[in-house]
Amino acid sequence: MKPCFDAGRAGSITRVPGIEAGHFTETRRPTGCTVVIASEGAVAGVDVRGAAPGTRETDLLAPTHLVDKVHAIMLAGGSAWGLDAATGVMNWLEEQGMGLDVGVGRLPLVPAAVLFDLQVGDMRIRPGAAAGHAACADASSEDLPEGNVGAGTGATIGKVFGMQYAMKGGIGSASITIDGVTVGALIACNALGDVIDPDTARVIAGARSADGLRLRETRRALLHGDPPQPLLAGSNTTIGVVATDAILTKAQAHRLAVAAHDGLARSINPVHTMSDGDTLFALGTGRTDRRPGMLLLATLAAEVTAIATARAARAAHSITTAQGLYLPGAADWG
Repeated sequence: MKPCFDAGRAGSITRVPGIEAGHFTETRRPTGCTVVIASEGAVAGVDVRGAAPGTRETDLLAPTHLVDKVHAIMLAGGSAWGLDAATGVMNWLEEQGMGLDVGVGRLPLVPAAVLFDLQVGDMRIRPGAAAGHAACADASSEDLPEGNVGAGTGATIGKVFGMQYAMKGGIGSASITIDGVTVGALIACNALGDVIDPDTARVIAGARSADGLRLRETRRALLHGDPPQPLLAGSNTTIGVVATDAILTKAQAHRLAVAAHDGLARSINPVHTMSDGDTLFALGTGRTDRRPGMLLLATLAAEVTAIATARAARAAHSITTAQGLYLPGAADWG
């Protein structure tokens, strides 16, 4: 089956006019954070589907709430501790004179989401405010590095039957431009389930067999009756951002985030579980005067999300932690 979109030229969320992004990768253990910046502000929405999310400032994105625009989104490892990286983003934005004008100064608003990577290396090392600030300093409009970087540094995939059978996750990006409108996605994949090629439905990475040498195919194994291992709630999670240069209302931004989860459903199985905190943000920079309509924008959002998720898995490289945990990556395994 020929892919409907050439993932070899998948692009990056930074090809959306008005969007920059950067990583901080913690070298002392596998973890990190990634920031998406809209320096001129962007209308934003969010949709949380996983049952165990770790988030910050998501309520303000509700269509009925006051705030119209945000200037950055933070994605981080470190579980709930990683939310502190958003403070560093706030500090950096304030230094640049960005944020909501509150009369006596500017208040940067930075929604954030985190994934659980505490089982990979020393959990006492996690992204903080300095990490968020460093990610901002790294931000540019260049295509982003993918795989074991930023928020994807400590990500893992396929833990349904135990961490010892999991594989390395990562971060990936993609974009599509049609008739002068660009939609892009950035996905940090730390999924409980397998990552699936959205065009062929073949498993890219996920739970391995008992001998560790082949893919187990979680969906088929569960349907066959193989029992899953008891899991700590929230110990997984796929998080990301979808952005477009189209003009959006807050309600439309919310619907774009909703549609983007269709891309997760095409590229992760199982997805949106009780042990995942799957959260997707949507941004509209309004840098183009084209108005393609929500049907096309929603279709593109789902497509780039699915491609970016697959790329996150394909770009991941194998690691062995100091504690002896081996996590093969699809980029160099098999």
